Amino acid sequence: MVERLDLLPASEEQAYRLLMRMSGVGTEEFAARAGIGPGQATELLAALQRRGLVTPGPTFHALPPDVALGEALLREQEALESARRLVAALGEEYRTSTRRRSADHLVEIVVGAGTLRERLRDLQDSAREEILWFSRANPLAMPGPVNTEEKAALARGVRYRAIYERALLEKPAELAGIVEAVSWGEQARVLPLLPVRLAVADRELAICPLVPDAEWAVAEPTAAVVRSSELLAALVALFESYWDRATPLGGGEGADEPDKLLLSLVVAGMPDKSIATHLGVSKRTVQRRLDRMMGVFGVDSRAGLAFQAAKRGWL
Repeated sequence: MVERLDLLPASEEQAYRLLMRMSGVGTEEFAARAGIGPGQATELLAALQRRGLVTPGPTFHALPPDVALGEALLREQEALESARRLVAALGEEYRTSTRRRSADHLVEIVVGAGTLRERLRDLQDSAREEILWFSRANPLAMPGPVNTEEKAALARGVRYRAIYERALLEKPAELAGIVEAVSWGEQARVLPLLPVRLAVADRELAICPLVPDAEWAVAEPTAAVVRSSELLAALVALFESYWDRATPLGGGEGADEPDKLLLSLVVAGMPDKSIATHLGVSKRTVQRRLDRMMGVFGVDSRAGLAFQAAKRGWL
């Protein structure tokens, strides 16, 4: 139950309401209408005058409450916000202290695709600085098209670094979704294979599915929610080691966006036919564009093209 804000004591509120219904009144008439003694009426009118709610006597008129009570309401709001921040800080301090005392609070097990999906949504919604993401070729609970939280997080300044398995790029619509996310600000890279699925928020919380792919048919998706610990530090280190060896998707400055994407897909190991399908062009067009870029760089092989593109910051 939400309690009434104490902007006015009940007696003053009743007196003010009575004055609003009267066009102007002296102390004695007010006391008679209110059913109180002259002394109490004088005290109430003086209190309302100090609050800026009535004009000075001997004839009292009610004044608009907006300005008079607005400052008091603002103070109430500031006090409430201060109390909310205090509760949040104490709650976080309690959780941190509890996690240090009990291993049960360091790792939480969640079961079921729906539950896992909601935890992944919460992880992104609560992120303040950075999300790290391993995305394997067969998403367990949150395929790219249903991850609506990423765009909102990027818009509020959260950095996303995602590594995708190469096979995921060959699935219908997946590459287009990844390219769109890159246009929002995601930093994307590609590797042939990833060891696990992983999502990390602010290096403080990670979600890592536990059930091997081969057991999906006989077991529900199960994941560990890992909080600040040596285990979490190891998961972050695992991500960083794979990030360093992954191929950037999109590229840097110095090339047209289509050429950046084409080079990224070639270096990631996608066959020309798959690249052509995703780019909506013919396989021959892909090969001509690569030949043109090799001519620009003065090389005669795709390996040389990749080296020169990386050297110039295209990848």
